[in-house]
Amino acid sequence: MKRRLLLVSNSTLHGGGYLQHCEQQIQDFFGKGVKRILFVPYALHDRDAYAKTARDKFKTLGYELDSVHETPDPVDAVRKAEGIFIGGGNTFRLLKALYDNNVVTEIRKRVLQDGIPYMGSSAGTNVSTISINTTNDMPIVYPPTFAAIGLVPFNINPHFLDPDPNSRHMGETREQRITQYHEESDTPCVLGLREGSMLLVEGNKATLLGSTNARLFHRGKKTTEYEPGSDLSFLLTDVQ
Repeated sequence: MKRRLLLVSNSTLHGGGYLQHCEQQIQDFFGKGVKRILFVPYALHDRDAYAKTARDKFKTLGYELDSVHETPDPVDAVRKAEGIFIGGGNTFRLLKALYDNNVVTEIRKRVLQDGIPYMGSSAGTNVSTISINTTNDMPIVYPPTFAAIGLVPFNINPHFLDPDPNSRHMGETREQRITQYHEESDTPCVLGLREGSMLLVEGNKATLLGSTNARLFHRGKKTTEYEPGSDLSFLLTDVQ
């Protein structure tokens, strides 16, 4: 499989600017062979402003950026793309727009069969997985299905947050919500990516990158912590 993915937990890390914490990983990932990247801004309402933010950032990294919402034919834009970056925002809004514009199948084909690099951040990471069932977002719109692009055979929870022992908040913790998801039958494992972490997938090899640990949730099993640099390739081949 030609698949190449950079799945980032968050676009902005506390104390830094937009994508500042993963600049080196972005340049290493897209390399010098990719000159233009197709940006998908569907997760935010103001697509023009979002595209400008992404375009300005990628220019500093040495890449030109075209936004899919500016093209008359989104499917054709995906077919011609050298690389794809789907930004964060509301996951439900993003997935609905991907289906509305008929690009889900085309993105899957370009990434899994043609091998073009795919980068996702936050919601863009969510939609790369089996489903968006483990997003943190409110369902502000209703996509035709929760099934996502399916570039990896598991789910991810971006912005994974550990409970604060000093907090008086009595709502459910992120871990409790993922446990509730796993109370349903036939649910895949969930990788909780803390802010500052990201997953690099190259073919059938997966490596945790960044500055923070990730937590893996398996249905009916104890959770496992993984440090940056960990080999998580088993997630791509294990029967979930």
